[in-house]
Amino acid sequence: MSITQQYALDLHRALRHGEHAPPAPGAHDWQLVRELQDRRQFHAVLAGRPARGRLRRALNRLLRHRPAAGR
Repeated sequence: MSITQQYALDLHRALRHGEHAPPAPGAHDWQLVRELQDRRQFHAVLAGRPARGRLRRALNRLLRHRPAAGR
């Protein structure tokens, strides 16, 4: 059974049972890729390697807007 056929079957079942439709195949692929990259970079930071990309920007944003202890 192909992905499209399985999706059609799941969609049919959901509609018959009055449930929400499942997400279409491929709807969240790019989000998954970004999350995998973030996870890989997180483990790199834990291993002592420098952060890059989205993780580095997020860390810089957090550190830049952190209130100073002496103020």
